[in-house]
Amino acid sequence: MKNVERTDSINHGEIRKRRILVVDDHPIFRQGITQVINAESDLVVCADVPAGEDAIDALPMLKPDLIILDITLKTMSGIELVKIIKKKAPRLPVLVLSMHDESLYAERAMRAGASGYIMKQESAERVLGAIRKVLAGELYISPTMGSHMVRRFVNGRKDHSPLEKLSDRELEVLTLIGRGHGTREIAETLGLSIKTIESHRLHIKEKLEFRTAPEMVRFAVQWFNQARA
Repeated sequence: MKNVERTDSINHGEIRKRRILVVDDHPIFRQGITQVINAESDLVVCADVPAGEDAIDALPMLKPDLIILDITLKTMSGIELVKIIKKKAPRLPVLVLSMHDESLYAERAMRAGASGYIMKQESAERVLGAIRKVLAGELYISPTMGSHMVRRFVNGRKDHSPLEKLSDRELEVLTLIGRGHGTREIAETLGLSIKTIESHRLHIKEKLEFRTAPEMVRFAVQWFNQARA
């Protein structure tokens, strides 16, 4: 297991600090969220790692009470990591803390087994509230996303999106295309080869039945902007 910075939990009287494993490929963010969590009397970051593989390797040794992870990770998507974690440790709660808009990913993350989804731009107090809610065995989503998911349930298949055809990684690539990123930039962001990204782009084009690549790019930009509105 590489790049694991471990902090042992500390007991103060009858209070046992709840142990949290942070998975994010940005060192500065890992440091920041670790400081926020460790400032709390009842929480401690037992380790922070940059990659999904490191998190999987760390599980047996660290035995965390909660995993916090991002959607965009190198070599595997955060949603794929959620699925793997839930197979290995079904009772271990996972909170997704991501820069990606919740309207694009929250529902997929919850279907994969996550207990909550919160945006990185939220306040430290709100993030800590989400952490404690998930640790208490509850689900956390924003009121806005909760209303959206209820509408989806009520409308059923009438609200079905063609984007459901895409894999989690393909949706991640489409989101980056919508942000105006080119193939090379997407490859660098996700830590994948240009050939792999080209393959994902082709699959997106075929699944969504676009005739040309520019048509797909125009859709991606429009869809991303609408989702954020």
